This record gives sequence, C-alpha cells and structure tokens, in this order.
Amino acid sequence: MSEISDKIRREFKEGDDVRDALMSTPEDVERFDNIVYGHIDRKVQVLDVYRPKQAEDEDLPVIISVHGGGWVYGDKERYQYYCMSLAQRGFAVVNFTYRLAPEHKFPAPLEDLNLVCKWIMKRARRYHFDTERIFAVGDSAGAHLLGLYAGICTNPDYAAGYEFEVPENFALTAIALNCGVYAISRETADELTMGLMKDFLPEGGTDEELEKINVLNRITDVYPPVFCMTAVNDFQKMQAPALIGKLTENQVPFVYRVFGDKINQLGHVFHCDIKTVDAAQCNDTECDFFREFCF
Repeated sequence: MSEISDKIRREFKEGDDVRDALMSTPEDVERFDNIVYGHIDRKVQVLDVYRPKQAEDEDLPVIISVHGGGWVYGDKERYQYYCMSLAQRGFAVVNFTYRLAPEHKFPAPLEDLNLVCKWIMKRARRYHFDTERIFAVGDSAGAHLLGLYAGICTNPDYAAGYEFEVPENFALTAIALNCGVYAISRETADELTMGLMKDFLPEGGTDEELEKINVLNRITDVYPPVFCMTAVNDFQKMQAPALIGKLTENQVPFVYRVFGDKINQLGHVFHCDIKTVDAAQCNDTECDFFREFCF
C-alpha cells in the first residue's frame, strides 16, 4: 500500500471516530445488518437496510448510499448514522461496503454497486422496496463512483466498456452528488489525487484510464436528475461547476447548492456529521428533492 493510502486511512478514521462518538441507533429506525450481497469477499460485500419503524410493511422509496473515502477508505459502519438519519425522513436506505483500492482495483467498486442494485431488485418484496422510486447519494469518491454508475445506467456506449450489466428494470430515479470528484486531469490534479489514482487504477492512471473514469463525459440527456452540493470550504468545490455545465448542456434537471458562508466555513462532506444543524438542513433539502419524484 502507498504512503498516501495509508495516511488517508489513518487520518480519516481519526476524524470519523470523533464525529461518531456516543452515537447510537435511533429508536424509530429498524435495521437489518450485515447482509451478504456478493460472493467474491463475503466479509466485505455486505450491506445494511434501515427503515422507519412507523412504516411497518409499507413499500418505501429507496436510497442507496455510496460512501466516500478517497477510493481507499470507508465502509458501511462509518455511514450508518448518516444513513439512518435518511431513513428517519421516510426512506428505505441501503448502506453497503464495497471493495477498496489498493487491494482491489477499478472497477471493483462499480461491480459491487451493481451487485447491490441486483440485490435490491431481488429482495424488494422482503424489505418492502418501491423499485419504481430508487434514489442514490454519494459523497467525495462515492459521488464519483455514483456519477459513473449513473452513466452506465443511461449511456449504452459507456456501459459496453464494462463486463457487468445493469439489472433488468433497474433505473435511478434521481441522485445526489455531494462534494464530489467528477473529472481528474493529469495537468490540474494535485499530487495526492494522482497518488490515489496509482492505487485505484490498474495501470496507475494512464490517460485512457482517466478518460474512462471521467463522469462529465458520460452525461447524456437521459442522465437522472441531480442534486449537486458542495460547501464554501470544500477542497473539491471547483469540481461542481463543471458538472453543472454538463448537466445544463444536456438539459438534465438539477439543483445546485453551495452551503455555508464567510462566517460559517463548512467543509468537505459536512453533511455526514448529523449532529449539526447544517447537516440537517442539507439532508432535508436533498430528501425534499427526491420526494419531488415520488408522485
């Protein structure tokens, strides 16, 4: 493992430990934990499902969460409280762990996301999923992966470059891309990002590989509606305007929000710290965006 990936795993873990200290499962959430969705690594390819208890056997719209972590860090445990807060807003939430670099190279995370989508379609009756209303959220590297997968779902030419196929009758109704990475250029990317590409991509980040993982070039006029969010002190905030430009060019419906101001200097993935008012406002707004497509 590179020093960069090792450093990210250590430092991100320290921050997440502080963020999640003293958190617990809300009393109004029902959870189903550690369900195996894949067969390559049964310890890693696992997911949780969270539902509001008051919904009982009601079929609910689904939110799939694609966690961030620089492609080398993260799991469902780090996102459980954020995902349960989304469930409290009236959704069935699927929170999964995917295979990470450098142990598993691209496109392993996309293969895992696709397996999760297959699992959702097969288990819809058991967990009362409304498969006509499937949403997804992703932040940072997770937004990048979700952005690519939305392209696979809607761009046949791009999908042809992968060995897996999107599940039959599966469609993303709308997505939320939070503090995401959408295009990586050798000319403009910093040393950290290019170091991560060496761990993430099979050939270490060739021009061809960087083009294949460019979300912007996958967007067509049938791309799902997007809620795009960043923050005033998000180190990836300059990625968002390019995404908005492509969505506008292709006439894809979107909402674009920049959270925080000169006094309230909100940073990268602030919305995951659900103890804060700012996170609640952001997550309320995103769920309201999803609800626009529920009728």
